[in-house]
Amino acid sequence: SMINRPNFFAENGLDRADHHRRNFDWLRAREADPDSRFVAVWRYRSLIIQSELDDSLRAAFLPPEAAADLRGELPAIFLGLDQGGRAYFALDISSHPLEEQETPELHGHGKFLDLRDMGQLLPHQDGGILALARGLIFWHRKHRFCGVCGCPTEAINAGHQRRCCNQDCKTPQFPRTDPAVIMLVHDGADRCVLGRHPSWAQGNMSTLAGFVEPGESLEEAVIREVYEEVGLRARNATYVSSQPWPFPSSLMLGYFAEADFGPLTLQPDEIENARWFHRDEILNCPHDAHFKLPREISIARRLIQTWVGQDV
Repeated sequence: SMINRPNFFAENGLDRADHHRRNFDWLRAREADPDSRFVAVWRYRSLIIQSELDDSLRAAFLPPEAAADLRGELPAIFLGLDQGGRAYFALDISSHPLEEQETPELHGHGKFLDLRDMGQLLPHQDGGILALARGLIFWHRKHRFCGVCGCPTEAINAGHQRRCCNQDCKTPQFPRTDPAVIMLVHDGADRCVLGRHPSWAQGNMSTLAGFVEPGESLEEAVIREVYEEVGLRARNATYVSSQPWPFPSSLMLGYFAEADFGPLTLQPDEIENARWFHRDEILNCPHDAHFKLPREISIARRLIQTWVGQDV
C-alpha cells in the first residue's frame, strides 16, 4: 500500500547523530575510516551510477580514498550514521575541474546528474541521502557572508552551522528550510483544480502551491494562496503529509482543501492555465504533450493519486 510509504526524499534511513557533530576527534576518525562513505556534489548535481546489468540507478557513495583527491573549499559535512553504524559525509566538489560535457563524469565512479530528474529511478534511501547532501551544500554556498555585519562566515558543527568570523559579531546561522504549502483543491465530490505555471513544459499540470508568509499559519497560507492563484474561497484545509524538496530549500506541506465548484480567476504572472478536472479525466490521463501529471517523486503527484483513490 502506498498510503504508508514515505514521500520521496523523506526518511533516508540515517541517524543524524547530532551529539557527534561537535566531537572533532570522532569526526576526523570517521572521515578516515575505510568503511565511511562520501556523497560528492558538483554544482548541485549528484553523483549517480548506472548498473551495467539492468540499467538501474543508485547513488555513488565514495570510500575515503576516492574522496581524498576531491576536497573542495568546504569541509566535509557529516550527514549521519546508517543502521550498520557507517558514517556518511557530503563533499562540495564544485571547484573540481570536470570536463564541461553535457553530463560531467567522475571517471570510474559515475555521472553527475540532476536529482530532480533522476530521483524516481533511485532506491528510496539513496534519494533521501542525496537530497540531504544537496540541500546542505546549497545552503553553505549561499551563506558565505554574515547578514548582520557582512563579514565572511565559517562552517562549524560538522557543517550544520555557520558562524560569523568577526569576533565582535559571531552571529550563528543555521541551515535554512522554506515552508511551502501545496494543496489539492476539490469540490467535495468528483472535481479538483489543477493548474500550470507559465515556465513549465507544455501540458504539465499540477496542484496549487505557494510559500508561507511571516505571521501566517499553514492553514491560512493554503486559503490565501488558493484565493490569489485561482480566485476560489477555500475551506477545511486538512493536512495530508510533507516532503523535503531541496530544489533549492523547501519543505512542502501537503493539504486537501474544499471549494465550491465555480469559475476560476487566474493570477496572470503565476498561473498560465487552470481548470476543474473530473476524477475520471485524471484516472485516464494520457501523459502526453496536452496533459501530463506532475513527476512521480513529487508530493503533488502523491496528493492527486490519493484523491483519485490510487493511493489505497
